[in-house]
Amino acid sequence: MKTSVIRRVLICSLAGAVALVLAGFGLNLSTAYAGPSHVTQVKLHGKRVCAAAVAGQASCDAEILVDGHGVAPATSTPPSSALTAAQLENAYKLTGLLSGGRTVAIVDAYGYPNLERDLGVFRSTFGLPACTKANGCLKVMSQTGSTTQLPSFNAGWGGEQALDVQAVSAACPDCKIVMVQASSASFANLGAAENTAAAQPGMVAISNSYGGGDASDATYAQYYRHSNIAITASTGDNGYKGASYPASSSYVTAVGGTSLLAAGNARGWSESVWSGAGSGCSTINAALPAAAPFNTGCAKRAMADVAAVADPNHGGLAVYYPTNSRSSTWGQIGGTSESSPIIAAVYALSGNTTGTANALPYANPGQLFDVTTGSNGTCPTLQWCTAGAGWDGPTGLGTPNGAGAF
Repeated sequence: MKTSVIRRVLICSLAGAVALVLAGFGLNLSTAYAGPSHVTQVKLHGKRVCAAAVAGQASCDAEILVDGHGVAPATSTPPSSALTAAQLENAYKLTGLLSGGRTVAIVDAYGYPNLERDLGVFRSTFGLPACTKANGCLKVMSQTGSTTQLPSFNAGWGGEQALDVQAVSAACPDCKIVMVQASSASFANLGAAENTAAAQPGMVAISNSYGGGDASDATYAQYYRHSNIAITASTGDNGYKGASYPASSSYVTAVGGTSLLAAGNARGWSESVWSGAGSGCSTINAALPAAAPFNTGCAKRAMADVAAVADPNHGGLAVYYPTNSRSSTWGQIGGTSESSPIIAAVYALSGNTTGTANALPYANPGQLFDVTTGSNGTCPTLQWCTAGAGWDGPTGLGTPNGAGAF
């Protein structure tokens, strides 16, 4: 083999190795390394942390950023590309807002033994006040209300829970948090956990970062119809695919997703539709009366109502999450599982959840950031999958600009 050929081989091998190292630091390899056209690029993308939903059960909507081999780099510090708590507050103009200690609940499936420890790592890393069981800020319970007999650990749903409690912490540092862990991902058990959450003293908002196919309020509204409590639900991570329950319920605020990037504009950030954000029309549940003036094009319930950041690659939150029942690490996690707890926290910051909370943004659309670019697929009616001025399926009426719309 000639010396020049050997040199080219060595250079290509070295460049590939450098690219893999850069991946560990959260850099987009498609721009970090532009190798020869025949070299396979290792691109970062979101990967679901929970198993797909089956009949009668839900799947969580969290996605962790992984490399082209499906591996999430383990890091001892937050990924440099991930969204921090301060950045999230800045992007949605929440900095300095206080809830007065209002309570946000999160409903998820299965157990997570080190939730309190991992939440402590997240909050101390980003300079947030401690939120512990001892100081009354945090409570973890089963669907029956037990704080001692908790469900068994599940790594996927553990990652979901880590994202949820840390997203609420980032958006509303003084909120109290109640985590209610269902025994399984069945809608019956998740629903029982929902009612347990709603019964807790001082509850103002409950986040649900999971979903399945479209389902009927006639069957499940007993779990999600709670006056004077804002119930939020993720619209899913599969783009325009039709409705997902409980986001398609007439009694919840359906939360879509965006990509969020720092920008040199007056806001300091730009947002567009995240391609994975779920949207669609329910074929079962009633349309929201408050949405009637906004021409959703859906004969029945349209989703989403509002949105927040969800793209794991462009806006995924830095999360300290469990890799097994004993150990945890940092990762970059998004999905509409990120956006739902953010909106629940903003409801808590507003302090205004009287009546049916999902009507509030429709009365105050001018106090949202309207997302007008991007798409999540192809659809028969343009606004169901493509952003534009006013309401659209992937982002609803828009994203928080402070808490005034809620």
